[in-house]
Amino acid sequence: MGKVTGFKEFERQDEANLDVKKRIQDYKEFTIPLKTEEIEKQGSRCMDCGIPFCHSGCPLGNLIPDFNDMVHKGEWKKALEILHSTNNFPEFTGRLCPAPCEQSCVLGIIDPPISIEQLEKVIIEKGFSEGWITAEPPTNRTGKKVAVIGSGPAGLATAQQLNRAGHSVTVFERDDAIGGLLRYGIPNFKLEKEIIDRRISILEEEGIKFVINTNVGVNFPVEELDDFDSVVLCGGATQRRTLPVKGADSKGVVQAMDFLTQQTKVVFGQEVKDQVLATDKNVIVIGGGDTGSDCIGTSNRHGAKSVTNFEIMPKPPTDRSDSTPWPFWPLKLKTSSSHEEGCDRNWLISTKEFVTDKDGNLTALKTVEIEWVYKEGERPTLKEVPGTEKTWPCDLVLLALGFTGPESTLSEKLGIETDFRSNYKASTEEYQTNVPHIFTAGDMRRGQSLIVWAISEGREAARKVDEYLMGYSNLPTKGEGDLPPM
Repeated sequence: MGKVTGFKEFERQDEANLDVKKRIQDYKEFTIPLKTEEIEKQGSRCMDCGIPFCHSGCPLGNLIPDFNDMVHKGEWKKALEILHSTNNFPEFTGRLCPAPCEQSCVLGIIDPPISIEQLEKVIIEKGFSEGWITAEPPTNRTGKKVAVIGSGPAGLATAQQLNRAGHSVTVFERDDAIGGLLRYGIPNFKLEKEIIDRRISILEEEGIKFVINTNVGVNFPVEELDDFDSVVLCGGATQRRTLPVKGADSKGVVQAMDFLTQQTKVVFGQEVKDQVLATDKNVIVIGGGDTGSDCIGTSNRHGAKSVTNFEIMPKPPTDRSDSTPWPFWPLKLKTSSSHEEGCDRNWLISTKEFVTDKDGNLTALKTVEIEWVYKEGERPTLKEVPGTEKTWPCDLVLLALGFTGPESTLSEKLGIETDFRSNYKASTEEYQTNVPHIFTAGDMRRGQSLIVWAISEGREAARKVDEYLMGYSNLPTKGEGDLPPM
């Protein structure tokens, strides 16, 4: 596969970024693509390892060695066909996926792994620039109608696959634009929204109908779903965590998703009343995940006076530890481009109180250092370290604590059973709820997860819906692809 000795001859090379001072002046993507000949070298690093563990590391089962080989040979259109056969939206995963495939790459045992995510992004962007990606409406319609609730990556993947099977698909979205968290939960500097819009245009040309500003069960009666032969619930895990400590409702304590959504709307010229701004403020971001990182990058673009990040977990090691051996996903320190733009990172910190003035405005934050206590057979517990209390002056706190699960409105009105986390019950074998014609996929089914899992679940659920409607399905299973063997 590729150049037999490529992994010996060429080192991994990633895209460069614009200088920090330049890129924080706007909300545009800031990566600098490699030249074509360098990308082809990166494809040739794929080492024909015999058992491609990258397949199992990828929830979509992407045919990674196959498109790497095509990149190496300069056969870009074939690379695109192979990539698209298992992944509906490489333009999203190529920008946003944490690339579990790379962490299970065999070359990664001894050297930096293949730059799979970067290759995905370059392949799909070349496909768009060359005009290879066009609408492919089905040749025949089945007469069956399907409603997809939610237009995030799970909903979009479900819709495209079911439309390819010939069903008439309507996607309902409660926000004012299509995309779910891709639209308002991801800052523009990571995903410019024109990337979403060009894909939606293709899906519309293929025959999918999109309905915005429609919150099913709220301003759209669930009874109207009876017009459809099947319904697929692909809403997100949108119940946000908060901190049950004194002062949590004070002015200046803001949920991260509200902060990020407002900024994206402003970027696109929408008027946002009382927008939360980090300008000239001491900002503390609580939460060390991707959303916390996005808040850091946005705060720096606002012109924050300082940005501090708290994480309650221990600082991860810089290299793969014995507790997460290859090919498993490693627990190791992740430093994002937003962290590089300026941030004081702190681990093993627990918030005790939000301090306010007499008018309820946030002025400071009280914390204590903690340590985790591990006992065999028991869940770990945290213990405060005496004498480590500290007060941090701040004007704005952003809560990036993740989500507990989906909202219960639809489950209650449709009679859908939920688990103890409020996720909508459905197995990974069938994706079917206790109401036979209603299916569910993505974060609504599995809880907060990765974009690549959302697309995978959407594809798998679509196949089960197709089987339910027709008694059989020609849609591909995971890793099978939409193409015959090449």
